[in-house]
Amino acid sequence: MAIKPLGDRILVKVLDAKDKTESGIYLPDSAKEKPQEAEIIAVGQGKVLESGKVQAPEVKVKDKVLFGKYSGTAVSTKEGEEYLILREDDILAVIS
Repeated sequence: MAIKPLGDRILVKVLDAKDKTESGIYLPDSAKEKPQEAEIIAVGQGKVLESGKVQAPEVKVKDKVLFGKYSGTAVSTKEGEEYLILREDDILAVIS
């Protein structure tokens, strides 16, 4: 099933939470933070401005991004794939 975001919305696949700290300590599931990194799967056309023009999104497919902790709407496909739909404003940074 293909999901095509509309307007300034972006479809992302959330990257897995880290199982181990930088110092080598393994974290139990209860101590893991909600992941805030994702890879962009699809991008909408862009935001429609008051003038009627469409402002193209600043991000593109395959970019890795950071987003707000409680941002977006979770969706899943028939195949069991889990995705998140965000607005472009919910994206805080692109990771290079």
